[in-house]
Amino acid sequence: MTKELTNSQSTTPPSELELGAKARTVLQAARKIFLTHGFNGATTDMIQREAGVSKSTVYAHFANKETLFLAVIKSECEVFTASIHNITFKPGNLTENLRRLGYAYLQVALAESAMALYRVVIAEAPRFPALGHMFYNSGPLVVKGKVSKYLTDAVASNELNFETISIEEATDVFVALMRSELHLLYLTHPDKPITKDAIDRWVEITIDFLVRSYGC
Repeated sequence: MTKELTNSQSTTPPSELELGAKARTVLQAARKIFLTHGFNGATTDMIQREAGVSKSTVYAHFANKETLFLAVIKSECEVFTASIHNITFKPGNLTENLRRLGYAYLQVALAESAMALYRVVIAEAPRFPALGHMFYNSGPLVVKGKVSKYLTDAVASNELNFETISIEEATDVFVALMRSELHLLYLTHPDKPITKDAIDRWVEITIDFLVRSYGC
């Protein structure tokens, strides 16, 4: 497996939107199998059966299991980040703006499929560094870029003031505070999804801290 993983690390899978119908069928089957069984527990035979295609069809579109795994990671990250792209800062109500951003972020971070993906990536990243890199660059880093733009707009409208820290550091603070214990709890307690009341309460606590600390 080590040789295959090494070869796969230099391969960037295409976006799901660039794939044909057969390849998308294989990719969706692989998503279900990988997120259910993990990387080691999944086999191309399982993916083939789930997709209802021949093994030659699987290999015609994806060179090996590792390449297919990377394609699943990239596709899932694209889905997660799409939900936050339309969140824009609207000057005039800092608290409501931060609330909208907080809920949008947690909708991504605490989604059941996102948590399943996170568990698989963390389990495999030590042996498959390219997987961890792709996940971070395609998912969390993209979301951080959106948060950074949002906070930058809030500073430009004189509603936030980060005199002592950079926008990048402020972004890390926002992400760390918002994700916080909720993410860890759901990560380690998959049988106990986070309640809406818990999310509502944590969003308000985080917003109150940020406004008191950096609001103009």
